[in-house]
Amino acid sequence: MIEFQQISKSFNKRQVLFDISGSFEKGKTNLIIGASGTGKSVLLKNIVGLIPPDTGDIKYDGRSFITCSKQERTDIRREIGMLFQSSALFDSKNVEDNIKFPLDVLTNLEEKEKLERVNFCLERVGLLNINKKMPTEISGGMKKRVGIARAIVNRPNYLFCDEPNSGLDPQTGIKIDNLIKEITEEYLITTVVVTHDMNSVIEIGDHILFIFEGHKLWEGSNKSITKSDLKELNDFVFATKLMKQIHPLKG
Repeated sequence: MIEFQQISKSFNKRQVLFDISGSFEKGKTNLIIGASGTGKSVLLKNIVGLIPPDTGDIKYDGRSFITCSKQERTDIRREIGMLFQSSALFDSKNVEDNIKFPLDVLTNLEEKEKLERVNFCLERVGLLNINKKMPTEISGGMKKRVGIARAIVNRPNYLFCDEPNSGLDPQTGIKIDNLIKEITEEYLITTVVVTHDMNSVIEIGDHILFIFEGHKLWEGSNKSITKSDLKELNDFVFATKLMKQIHPLKG
């Protein structure tokens, strides 16, 4: 479980997050949603340690990420997997070496063990026999699946996904959503997904935080989100659905 209390953050005297508290449960797909510029990606970066909050505390299974020692923070980071919006694959490395990279950096495994783990993860995300292909030789959806394989190769306890469906067509986006949810449940990972995609919200949103202008205005599940009376949430939900109808290929 990840818990965070009273997280606030400002940049150049402009406050972006205002005393946000909440928790993300193990084995569930936890979503942070909201329109562009509302602070959801900043909240993710605070939680994962890419930028420090101005106030508040963040706990990974009871361990404070703010007050812990440098070694303890390193240990927590070893338990984190990240799927970036752009997949962030190394163009100069083939698929195999991209996935193996966290094992090279974070473990002392023998090369044989690393390759076994890489092949297991490739099979798990439905990609076989593409080890030696370069990122430029595979599709956008395949890049996302390679990114997921890399994110789970080190058996993380926590998985963070930043706009995993960005740039994908709806069918491929659904496949990525289902894959994230399956892996979360299969390995009992605490998964956090930042998204504005209502398909993702409805399909995999076990637990959802809605961020509006830096404030947490609503918390609930995909079963309750369309029943809310909150105007800001309804404006986001139904405007997003409308945009999907107008621009069906936008992820």
